[in-house]
Amino acid sequence: MDTNADPGNGTGSGAERMTDNAADDTGAGRPQPGYPIADYGQPTGSYGVVPDDNQPAGLQIMIPRQADTAVLEYDHPADPLLVPRRLLGLEARNISAWFGTHKVLERVSLTMEPGTVTALIGPSGCGKSTFLRILNRMHEMVPSASLGGEILLGGGDIYGPGTRPSDVRRRIGMVFQKPNPFPAMSIYDNVASGLKLAGIKVGNRDAVVEASLRRAGLWREVQRRLRAPGGGLSGGQQQRLCIARALAVSPDVLLMDEPCSALDPTSTRRIEETIAELANQVTVVIVTHNMQQAQRVSRNCAFFLAAEDTPGHIVESGPTQQLFGDPADPRTADYVHGRFG
Repeated sequence: MDTNADPGNGTGSGAERMTDNAADDTGAGRPQPGYPIADYGQPTGSYGVVPDDNQPAGLQIMIPRQADTAVLEYDHPADPLLVPRRLLGLEARNISAWFGTHKVLERVSLTMEPGTVTALIGPSGCGKSTFLRILNRMHEMVPSASLGGEILLGGGDIYGPGTRPSDVRRRIGMVFQKPNPFPAMSIYDNVASGLKLAGIKVGNRDAVVEASLRRAGLWREVQRRLRAPGGGLSGGQQQRLCIARALAVSPDVLLMDEPCSALDPTSTRRIEETIAELANQVTVVIVTHNMQQAQRVSRNCAFFLAAEDTPGHIVESGPTQQLFGDPADPRTADYVHGRFG
């Protein structure tokens, strides 16, 4: 498509692509993966939930091949359930974005490598969060929003014809700046709600909840109070609960929009440890204003910048160590060393 198209220029515009795809966003005819069904034996009922053997078969939890689970610890029997069959990366090609007639991003191209953490840095208002929302089709939820360019997940355009936003958002999860668990739901139900909202049926929900909480680094803290309200957890625990909810549907990519900005240093450290543990299991893209955090958690980094009359764009991207240690652009050096921003 024409990546320089105005937001309302007729065929090929980002607005029309998003509208056409959204109109077809129904669950009918949705293909289901053909994974082998796991055999868990008799349910223990340890969480108070007994699977219904008479329930129609839907998407079942997969048993991956041994080569697919090499990154996991096998002393946790539930862990292999949710690991992807192969890690997928994201690629943005010439992304431009508008709100109405106001252009906020200009021809942004970035490769987010599979199984790595990519940090998006830059001053407020330079388009980082807008770019993040474009990566899982949340940008189109704003009525005046439009875009041009391509976002490729495993080589396929997530804005391609017939691609449903709900399917994209299942494969590309999002964790927001402020923790947003369902406060009246239990910890268990908060995690399981991700499956329900995605319309996914599993063979053993208990195992999925446990595996998700383990991967989010929260299991040991909540395993004896899974029926307690999720809103009763601390801020840092709530954020990890949201991470577990996103992981329950086994996404290929996890997006994080300043996930530690509202947390204390101890909770921030725990979230960063969780990100590090997830890095070889899922592709992570994180927006952060904390330069030390970007250095600690990411392998690759992209520096966004916008001037008064210039849309947001990438000044420089590459390995994090290079951007912070020997940047090619003096504006990058000024920003990462705190001379502006």
